[in-house]
Amino acid sequence: MAKILIVDDSPSQLYSLQKLVEKVGHDPITAEDGEEGIQVARDEAPDLILMDVVMPNLNGFQATRTLSRDDATAHIPIILVTTKDQETDRVWGLRQGAKGYITKPVTEKILMDTVTEFLPQG
Repeated sequence: MAKILIVDDSPSQLYSLQKLVEKVGHDPITAEDGEEGIQVARDEAPDLILMDVVMPNLNGFQATRTLSRDDATAHIPIILVTTKDQETDRVWGLRQGAKGYITKPVTEKILMDTVTEFLPQG
């Protein structure tokens, strides 16, 4: 069972992703914006982060860049989970340090495949 941090400012999205993560056998922890996501990632050292992009204060691109450049959190794979479905958004997200990019709405199969692909093995 992996610890997966879900960062999303939408209570309904946070809830549905939390339920999906639990359903595929992992332990979800949550944060409601990019700033909180960075703090929780540093405090909890999750195995994987599912990061929304469009959030107040610090958006997902900014939070991803911060986490991927911090020695304490750079090893944690970040998957951007967003409604932004343009190729330029995907490329930009990966350039910020994300390892994957999936668009909402997220199905159980897509989430399971993505989490399996990016979770550290062992």
